[in-house]
Amino acid sequence: MHTFQPYPVEMIEFNPFTKIGKEWMLITASNGEKTNAMTASWGGVGVLWGKETAFCFVRQSRYTKEFIDNSDYFSLTFFDKSYKSALKYFGIVSGRKEDKISNAKMNLNYYEKIPFIDEGNLVLCCKKMSATPVLPDQFTDPGIKDTWYKDNDFHTMYTGEIVQILAR
Repeated sequence: MHTFQPYPVEMIEFNPFTKIGKEWMLITASNGEKTNAMTASWGGVGVLWGKETAFCFVRQSRYTKEFIDNSDYFSLTFFDKSYKSALKYFGIVSGRKEDKISNAKMNLNYYEKIPFIDEGNLVLCCKKMSATPVLPDQFTDPGIKDTWYKDNDFHTMYTGEIVQILAR
């Protein structure tokens, strides 16, 4: 296991367009008995409801959604570029039929009861604040549904208060 240190939010030098959109992240959650993680490239960070927050999007069909829905916490883990193939694997394989964390030769770590992937180098530990379904009647640009939701597999946006940032 790696040693992680708390990292003050004021010191973060974080480009979300690069970190999330290009390098990707793993969303990890536990249902108390089992943990699952998935790759995500949609999300962000900011201030909402007077708190430092992170948000991410998970499709209805994703196995990890069940874990986030049944937990009060989730984490967002960021990696260096050498883990890109592992992140691709986490984005393709479900986890319903296999333990993709161990199959990717990665390890779980925990901040208190919040699971995260130990091989990462930056972790946002989040307390779930809201789960907002993305619905087609909300789109003001009709091209969004045609481009991103042809199969009607819509996302839920999860917003979490960042309760701890960890770095190694």
